[in-house]
Amino acid sequence: MAHHSAADGHINTLAELGALRKEWSLAGQKVVFTNGVFDLLHKGHVTYLASAARLGDVLVVGVNDDESVRRLGKGEDRPIVQESDRAAVVAALRAVDAVVLFGSDTPLSIIAALRPDVLVKGGDYDAECTDPHDPRYIVGSTEVRSEGGKVVTIDLVPGRSTTAIAQKLKGQDRP
Repeated sequence: MAHHSAADGHINTLAELGALRKEWSLAGQKVVFTNGVFDLLHKGHVTYLASAARLGDVLVVGVNDDESVRRLGKGEDRPIVQESDRAAVVAALRAVDAVVLFGSDTPLSIIAALRPDVLVKGGDYDAECTDPHDPRYIVGSTEVRSEGGKVVTIDLVPGRSTTAIAQKLKGQDRP
């Protein structure tokens, strides 16, 4: 297992990630990358991250910063939990070895710097999709494959979403 840089809730910079990547490569460890908002962490998130971690030796997670979440259009009240807290909670999970916050619309800069062996997204994406304009396209998939890496999707846990939890909290889940 990788040295657990994120266990204390430490959030890595892109530069730190680059140095860690060198260590992991020298140790012959397979690096897995995924990303998301992880607002109101729930069973679906934890199951997904544990499954992603099993695809390699080291799991790096990109977490959207607050500004990029607002641009995703999930609702004016999102994110519910601020970026530093969301990143710390993800970093504390046993399956996660490193966390990096990002503010761009996509994690492409992280993927380019990290050069993961495996790129993972949820089952609402399509690993075979090659059209960057298709909402199911996985950003970074072309780059990862060109370096000999794999792109994998993991089925999401049905009925588990932050949006559903947020609606329940507001009492909007009732007819």
